[in-house]
Amino acid sequence: MQNIVLVVHLILALCLIGVVLLQRSEGGGLGMGGGGGAMSARGAATALGKLTWALAIAFIATSITLTIIAADQSAGSSVIDRLGGTSETEDSAPAPSLPDGSGLLPPSAGDAPALPPRAE
Repeated sequence: MQNIVLVVHLILALCLIGVVLLQRSEGGGLGMGGGGGAMSARGAATALGKLTWALAIAFIATSITLTIIAADQSAGSSVIDRLGGTSETEDSAPAPSLPDGSGLLPPSAGDAPALPPRAE
């Protein structure tokens, strides 16, 4: 089921790219200039515009369907569980113990070495 929806999704993506590239450029990026764009009556009336909207809606529907299918298949499992293997830490030797951290602190004033007296 997932493979069928995925193939339909890829075909829709290619068709959507083709239809968008076939449309006439009206200048001005992001719909600025050249008339109302998709929100005007003239923009929605063209056959390519309607086909673009239909392909976009179908593309979004297949995207949501693929997300739902993937979520159902992965519920309660992890990638490691699906591989059937064990992680590296289980196969290797136990980790060495860490030091207690007392040697990581700077020395206190009482631990400082005695300095020779200054010659004046």
